Amino acid sequence: MEFDYVIVGGGSAGSVLANRLSADPNTRVCLLEAGGRGDSILVRMPSAVVAALPGRPKINNWAFETVPQPGLNGRRGYQPRGKALGGSSAINAMLYIRGQRQDYDGWSDLGCTGWDWESVLPYFKRSENNEDGADDLHGDSGPVQVSHQKEPRPITHDFIRAAEQLQHRRTHDFNRGDNEGVGLYQVTQFHEPARNGERCSAAAAYVFPVMDRPNLKVITHAVSKELTFDGKRASGVIYKKKGKGSDIAVTARREVLICAGALKSPQLLQLSGIGDGADLARHGVTVRHNLPGVGQNLQDHLDFILSYKTKDTDNFGIGATASVNLLRHLLRWRKTGVSMAATPFAEGAAFLKTSPDLDRPDIQLHFTIALVDDHARKLHYGHGFTCHVCKLRPASRGTVGLHSADPFAAPAIDPAFLSDDRDLETLIKGARMTRDIIQAPALEKYRHKEMFGTETAQTDADWENHIRDRADTIYHPVGTCKMGLDDMAVVDPELRVRGIDALRVIDASVMPTLVSGNTNAPTIMIAEKAADLIKADG
Repeated sequence: MEFDYVIVGGGSAGSVLANRLSADPNTRVCLLEAGGRGDSILVRMPSAVVAALPGRPKINNWAFETVPQPGLNGRRGYQPRGKALGGSSAINAMLYIRGQRQDYDGWSDLGCTGWDWESVLPYFKRSENNEDGADDLHGDSGPVQVSHQKEPRPITHDFIRAAEQLQHRRTHDFNRGDNEGVGLYQVTQFHEPARNGERCSAAAAYVFPVMDRPNLKVITHAVSKELTFDGKRASGVIYKKKGKGSDIAVTARREVLICAGALKSPQLLQLSGIGDGADLARHGVTVRHNLPGVGQNLQDHLDFILSYKTKDTDNFGIGATASVNLLRHLLRWRKTGVSMAATPFAEGAAFLKTSPDLDRPDIQLHFTIALVDDHARKLHYGHGFTCHVCKLRPASRGTVGLHSADPFAAPAIDPAFLSDDRDLETLIKGARMTRDIIQAPALEKYRHKEMFGTETAQTDADWENHIRDRADTIYHPVGTCKMGLDDMAVVDPELRVRGIDALRVIDASVMPTLVSGNTNAPTIMIAEKAADLIKADG
């Protein structure tokens, strides 16, 4: 099969490219996705994410693990990643966050010309259909529906009041380039009447509406094994279809576009012989192009949680009362799209400074209307609430490599959490601030029992023990095919792989530094901009 463009990965970036490139009826596009369609009720109903997130069983989820982490007392971290059309936007909390203006200006300062805030803002706006309409910073005609939460719980409003009682300012829009403050997250959720309250994954926004284009071929359950080449030019992809015995080759007349995410994109390059030559040889992979930055520079938001039991039952829980309440909410959601079934779970937002001397927030809080333990892999009877805290711009740097040359093996993921002491220092400060908010008067009526002993933590050493024992990712890996001009850059500012023709990487892996917030909206922006770059070269 021959196409103009072959896209590997139907996640947040691949979905955008499939739509934008196939808009030209004379351009043939093939989209390869390792998972399924991503349009079941477990995706469409926001609260059903609790079935996919734990990875037991693996529903629309790669459910990776890290290598043992010395900074986490030798524990293996959990790395859920979306495996379906829509990618991780099919299993995430739907939170629409762009990050800080300084994040993108910082990319530009690193040599990534054209990626400063003012340059990327038009692409955020192009992608967005905001429920509040258009203004100088928001769009209202893009594919991604951005909504206010349908029915946030009273406890979430009281979390916001608790933060305000400690003099943290209220923010009504976290996407104007300065996200400091507390408030409610906006979410990638349908607000049009026909689908009100459903998740708006990247596939629902970009792919499903154009599936009938004759020049777009979407192939699901297709695991990409390696790239093919004509000399130093990428020529296509070899993939294996689930349930089929033989490999299948697709050819790209113009370009191959890798959009498999920060964990899978470097793995595919490495399996194809592009990466650190010595490491590839050690795994028996023939070196095609020595590019030592592939798989380096992994950054992720390490997350620490404070969890409490509550006697309040107007939230998610486990038990007879909770089951009756849930059934009532499911029925309302089916009729109107408005009920607790439409929740992102992480309803309350806070971006705070751990020191007034900082120029921007350095921690992010997610206030969650459920008792969360080990990514919902450990369940507790009754009702509860959780507040997550993460350092927004970690100093630790990790890697993604190969366990073996088997394309069906998981990548070797090493975030190197807490390998830089500055991350621990900030998390300790952030955990203290989070506990102060939870102990404020507005939340007093909800606090019944703290779950993991943080109420007695007094010293930095106490907090360090808690963090090393329980912290893990909040699901924002980036940077492993970083954009830039230095020797460790994998792609240039037009996202072209250095030293290989007709090959680009387009996803969160190209971020040279992690943005100050959730990564779905920035990944969509990257792909929107990439579509213009590709068409300009076409």
